[in-house]
Amino acid sequence: MASPQGDSVLKAARDQTSTPSDNIGAEAKPPSKTAKIYKKPKQKPPMEPPIPTIAIFYGFLLVNTLAAAFAPIQDCDEVFNYWEPTHYLNHGSGLQTWEYSPEFSIRSWLYIVIHAIIGKFGSLLSSRSTAEFYAIRMALGAICALCETRLFSTICKTFNPRVGILFGIVMVFSPGMFHASVAYLPSSFSMYTTMLGMAAFMDWRGGLKTGLGMMWFGIGALVGWPFSGALIIPLLAEDAVLSSMTGDVSEIVFRYLDGVVRSLIVLALQVAVDAFFYHTVTVVPWNIIYYNVFSGPSRGANIFGTEPWDFYLRNLSLNFNIWFLLALLAGPILGLQFLLQGRSATRASSIRSMVFSSPFYLWLAVFSAQAHKEERFMYPAYPFLALNASLALHTVLAYVGSSDPARLVGKIPARLKLYVVGLCVILAIDIGVARTVGMISAYGAPLQVYTPLQTQEFAHTEANVCLGKDWYRFPSSYFLPSGMRVKFVKSAFDGLLPGQFTEAKTGFGFFPGTWLIPPGMNDQNIEDPSKHTEIEHCSFLFHLTTAIESEAITTMSSLALGTLAGMLEDWQQFLAEHSRIILYSILGISFLIGAISRVFAPGKQRQPRRANSPDLEKPAAKRNGSNFKAPERKPGVWTPIDFRRPDAAPYPDWDVHTTKPLPYRPFKHGPYHITMGLRTMQWDEWIELDNHFLKFHDLKARRIEERGDKCCRTAPEAFDGAVELLEELCSYLPQRYPSLYCKTATGIHNILTNETFDITSRPLAEDPMRTASRLVQDDLAIMFEKPDGQYYLLAGSILLAGFWRLEDKFGMPLSEIHTSGDVPAFKEKLEKGMMNFFRRVQPQSPVLRNNYFVQVDDDLAWSHSIGPEDAMHDPVTGKVVLQAEGWSSAEKNKAIAHHHFRSERQSLRRLPRSGGVVFTIRTYFHPVTEIAEEVGVPGRLASAVRSWGDWVARYKGRERYGDVLLEFLDGKHREQVEKGLVDEGAEVEGKYPF
Repeated sequence: MASPQGDSVLKAARDQTSTPSDNIGAEAKPPSKTAKIYKKPKQKPPMEPPIPTIAIFYGFLLVNTLAAAFAPIQDCDEVFNYWEPTHYLNHGSGLQTWEYSPEFSIRSWLYIVIHAIIGKFGSLLSSRSTAEFYAIRMALGAICALCETRLFSTICKTFNPRVGILFGIVMVFSPGMFHASVAYLPSSFSMYTTMLGMAAFMDWRGGLKTGLGMMWFGIGALVGWPFSGALIIPLLAEDAVLSSMTGDVSEIVFRYLDGVVRSLIVLALQVAVDAFFYHTVTVVPWNIIYYNVFSGPSRGANIFGTEPWDFYLRNLSLNFNIWFLLALLAGPILGLQFLLQGRSATRASSIRSMVFSSPFYLWLAVFSAQAHKEERFMYPAYPFLALNASLALHTVLAYVGSSDPARLVGKIPARLKLYVVGLCVILAIDIGVARTVGMISAYGAPLQVYTPLQTQEFAHTEANVCLGKDWYRFPSSYFLPSGMRVKFVKSAFDGLLPGQFTEAKTGFGFFPGTWLIPPGMNDQNIEDPSKHTEIEHCSFLFHLTTAIESEAITTMSSLALGTLAGMLEDWQQFLAEHSRIILYSILGISFLIGAISRVFAPGKQRQPRRANSPDLEKPAAKRNGSNFKAPERKPGVWTPIDFRRPDAAPYPDWDVHTTKPLPYRPFKHGPYHITMGLRTMQWDEWIELDNHFLKFHDLKARRIEERGDKCCRTAPEAFDGAVELLEELCSYLPQRYPSLYCKTATGIHNILTNETFDITSRPLAEDPMRTASRLVQDDLAIMFEKPDGQYYLLAGSILLAGFWRLEDKFGMPLSEIHTSGDVPAFKEKLEKGMMNFFRRVQPQSPVLRNNYFVQVDDDLAWSHSIGPEDAMHDPVTGKVVLQAEGWSSAEKNKAIAHHHFRSERQSLRRLPRSGGVVFTIRTYFHPVTEIAEEVGVPGRLASAVRSWGDWVARYKGRERYGDVLLEFLDGKHREQVEKGLVDEGAEVEGKYPF
């Protein structure tokens, strides 16, 4: 049964002529505490803003336009995650972050498309791409001004016009809003929709607008930033409480359903747009939440840097100064007001005020508790902060303005109180404007420093513009001529840099860069050295240097550098001299508009003055993106993780006699980059078997019998890890290859060879690594971490390696394994990234990599061309008379018939129980004469071999076979050109690594 006081509350909410702040509910009998709180006073028309709404809009628009023209870009995410994809849609080129790789897809193309359309209209104004940039910014400023005006008007009508004026002052003169208003960021978009959602929930005229409010918050969460949806929680709670007081469940269900349906329509549109661009159905908002909340310690926001708990207190103090302090005090002030005031209408107004002040506290508490913090994360809550500050100051002014002689404050002269209050407000405005001017003058250079490249001289120049350690200050490709591309030179930053959207067009359909998987991307911020460019390939270099560092830059044009430096100095001087005048003019113009409108607006009358209380009473953030914080655990100690590999789907149409090896061709046209080359592995693809299985199986069995522990060995401390790997294989193989393997109660049975392996009895029949190697075509190795933090090779079955032996590497740490093998540039380019990867890799995150070699004999197991597998000794003296010495001992320029292409597919995953990191190394072995018949392969392989640097060439032995190999490949390439299979000069690339 409905309660009478609840009915009166909703009756007032439905009353189109009532003012919610003064007319929250009608009287009900019998009276109760709730009824007293929501008692309905005498009705009166809604209060109108004291300044015409259009004048307020122009004021907001003026400030936002100045922000669009002068505000520096504060967050590199804005450039690389939003401006660059937009540039790709409109111009066909741009930088691509890992978030836009289809395998991760945690950025929505719907948000980009909206801005790209605006940019296209901007291009009608000028042929320069910067016109699009500023057109988008101006549009964002105008949209923000509309949202601010809507909320301002609603506050005036719902709470009090004076609260609205204070709200406008906070929004106009705060540095935080100056930047957030035109930032091309989802958090700014969510801020826009937050203002519209707030207005919907505030405005009770004509009934509760829950569905409309939910829609606006939903759009902000879906198209913008999913976490912004949390701001709606207190507002929905208020709605639920009011509905529970009436007992009318159907009405609240209808309102909630209305909001949900509206939001689902938006979600459906978003999924459709993202499916068009990604070529797969994905729900981006869920991807964002999953990555940031549920993806584990090696992923998520924390790997991009963390900040102390008080970061937002310091940041908001800078961006809102006194207003932030007032926002923090709003809750206590409103609580005291509620307790001390006696009138029901006033207490009802206090309740509504506390409801709308609570989202800011919720937001601040939740995000202060997160380790990863950035200034933009606060943007959605800025309107609530401004409202809190306005409510708090208005309540304080009501108390201070009292002339009641019974109160101490009433004895203070009114003029003195006016001066003190005015001084505080002017001080807050002045501090805000000063910080805004300071940010423009100190950090505005990136928007101007590329100006020399925008002249007619460089309009059609094709060149590489290289960025050094200050790459994150780059203001986007909109500031470069169409023929110039951004490249990165190696700096102190050791995280993952952006790559390039593919610029392929013919034969790929619309926007192939949005759905082709880019190389070298990962979601763990692991550095990809292939994204670095050598400085000699740079036409221009933008790099903040000290006097000492500048001596190293000797290859750059002194004229160009001098011009750019001069531009930077001139721009900073201009801002220092004129920006304060420009921004202070905002203050004068705003007050002038307000004063003129107030005086000359027709038909407006002043509100009657109240004797007692007014109606109200009723980041710069430190990113530190390169510092990954690994899961906290003692080196060498692994706590088992409750993770189970997903079941594998059967390999489609797999047959041990007919399924051919996959055609891995993991080489590209030059230049050659030394990199780990990791990519995500799908669990179904862990182990690859084909119609060479019996050949590999028999060869492995023979080598196990002949060589024993030289090829297969497990250290005692690694036994549990080796058994765990064996158990994983016995689980995976029958799922993936049911026509070859079936699971038994004690292990696994090979249907083809009629072998049965018992993995449960103890002791095992043989070393678990031997058994594991009999099941697959791969070589296997397991690395374990010791207390020194190094990973050691403690279990392995290395039977078909070709160029290295387990007996030489067993027990070595990871670094020594590579340095002892003279791996090119290991110390310089690979060691740090590899060590970081091993510390970070988690059981749920397997990866793949590929490599390739040329071998000048046909022995899969051991390349005898570099020497015997085992050293040969003099039978009398025992001295070594012949041993493997590497490529230096190989016969030079053997006939092409002896050349074989050797490719390895390696998977890496961590075992959840033991913590060991497992390598599977599958070798694919083909005569070069065979793969050279494939279209495009001869030219591509020849280009790749020629692109090897000296280190790589020595490591791969090019000097011993290069002349013969390249002559043959060049000839086959010419044949393909003559037959019309490939175009002369065309770089035919496969879909890496095939």
